[in-house]
Amino acid sequence: MSVVVKEIEFENFGKCVEISNGKVDVAITKEIGPRIIRLGLVGKENVMFNDINRENVTEDDLMEKHYGKGAKWINYGGHRLWVSPESMPETYFPDDQPVKVEILENGALFVQQEQPMNGVACSYSVTMSDEGEITVTHFVKNISDSKKRLSPWAITVLNKGGLEIIPQNTLDTDLLPNRRIVAWPYTNLADSRLYFGEKYITLQQDETVDTNFKLGLDLQKGTAIYAYKDTVFVKKYEHKSDAEYDDFGVSFETYTNSQILEMETIGTVHYLKPNETATHTEKWSVYENIGTPNTKNEVEIDAFVKNYIK
Repeated sequence: MSVVVKEIEFENFGKCVEISNGKVDVAITKEIGPRIIRLGLVGKENVMFNDINRENVTEDDLMEKHYGKGAKWINYGGHRLWVSPESMPETYFPDDQPVKVEILENGALFVQQEQPMNGVACSYSVTMSDEGEITVTHFVKNISDSKKRLSPWAITVLNKGGLEIIPQNTLDTDLLPNRRIVAWPYTNLADSRLYFGEKYITLQQDETVDTNFKLGLDLQKGTAIYAYKDTVFVKKYEHKSDAEYDDFGVSFETYTNSQILEMETIGTVHYLKPNETATHTEKWSVYENIGTPNTKNEVEIDAFVKNYIK
């Protein structure tokens, strides 16, 4: 199948760029963001969460002092690029302005308005192979006059009701530990949505549970799955075991509440000189769901995963 790139109107996000091979499609915003606001099999469910009513808003005196009167950040949903480590208000740049778009072969480059108050400029490219594999390459440029320590942080906000499956580290390190798991102050490790198995961790998005949950991992396999209705989303990246990472050394983080589930990957720490750029790449695949497994049955989970991760 050949890949077609065209402009469309999508929901209440205005003009977007659609990239499709006829089986898989993505849509990326042009008037705000950029956000990858649609992902799925053609004609099937959208795996991405979309805040159609603009209900998820961050605004306070710090935002206005840093960005100007009336400044607010809206979690429109979809996939976005942030900069780690997280801090308020620097991280919450109001990405509500038009995006510069450069059409590429089988995709496009999306350039966000520069952030002079934060000293960075963010952009990412989205391309698709004829087979439907999507490559998202994130760029964070230091536009300040001094060296900056930072990491690209790629956050995918997914629709409610799905099941996330995370393969655990399996390297045999004999008497030494082989995995790192970090938790946030609000994280309850007895949360009913969470399952720790021998080979897998699962996290169920549950709209009836209104508490926040977040976990970080040094995910050596660099792969996680989200099974949502008739679709399976596989997100891959490279974990570098000898590199420096933020948040106590994790490269993958996941967050959920009653509305969403986030799959987040964090690039290695960079010490950028002025005009230098850090990059971070993810590979995405979308498949038909053959039947979501029992969330806490590792035999079923293992059989399911083997259909999508070889």
